[in-house]
Amino acid sequence: MKDLIDILDLSLAEIDELIDVANDIIANPDNYREKCKYKKLATLFFEPSTRTRLSFEAAMYELGGNVLGFSEAQSSSAAKGESVSDTVRTVEAYADIIAMRHPKEGAPTVAAMKTQIPIINAGDGGHNHPTQTLTDLLTIKREVGRLDNLTIGLCGDLKFGRTVHSLIQAMVRYKNVKFIMISPKELKLPEYLIEEVLLKNKIEFVETESLDESMDKLDILYMTRVQKERFFNEADYVRLKDTYILTPEKLERAKDTMRVLHPLPRVNEISVEVDNDPRACYFRQAKNGKYIRMALIMKLLGIE
Repeated sequence: MKDLIDILDLSLAEIDELIDVANDIIANPDNYREKCKYKKLATLFFEPSTRTRLSFEAAMYELGGNVLGFSEAQSSSAAKGESVSDTVRTVEAYADIIAMRHPKEGAPTVAAMKTQIPIINAGDGGHNHPTQTLTDLLTIKREVGRLDNLTIGLCGDLKFGRTVHSLIQAMVRYKNVKFIMISPKELKLPEYLIEEVLLKNKIEFVETESLDESMDKLDILYMTRVQKERFFNEADYVRLKDTYILTPEKLERAKDTMRVLHPLPRVNEISVEVDNDPRACYFRQAKNGKYIRMALIMKLLGIE
């Protein structure tokens, strides 16, 4: 495997291997301090990001490598009209591996076709976010101890949420995974995912607008924010943005073993009072993102 564009680029064996390496990095960080010495990661972020960009940078630094790149399209030659393919062919001369985020779906695929060095898709539009999915899988495995026999509640923006789309595609490959899709009608999961992923794989799922009624059934609650930047109409965003707010009262119905994940940033869909609940693991999840990206960078660079 040269690039990671889509979570389906990875077999289950490769995902398990990445999770094992990430767990070993957590347990034995000193063994990895110079694994990427003299290697350079370019972070090409044509769209704003905090966690994804900084966790890629932290990952490369902790492996002993270096980082170069830009954090918004305006500070790159894209502002002058340069194409994605010309940008990556130029950057290839300076770096060993590229992590790229772009608002246009498919941009990382184009980049991968134009360059010889590995490309990691760090999020493309409402389409895919495979390293967030790897982060989610590592978190679920560490928090719950398994990736099969789970009931997963996906709550909020299921229409535009690329993290949700990637997670569903990954989780349907594990045994006995069920989904409860919790969203307003306007933000329900796209039809193509229901038909091509859930129905095709005979996955059990329910669509509902009620978070409260679903709470006691869940092993994982994956909260998402309603994304202002994906709406064409401000009024629709304002009407839908506070549909679901997770509070300590709502969590009273949940199992003690249930875990709350969120790809972050949150706006107000999880009350800050929930942060101290041991079931809230979104900040641990953000930390796990660094370790899984360390494992992925090493894999794509062919470093044992």
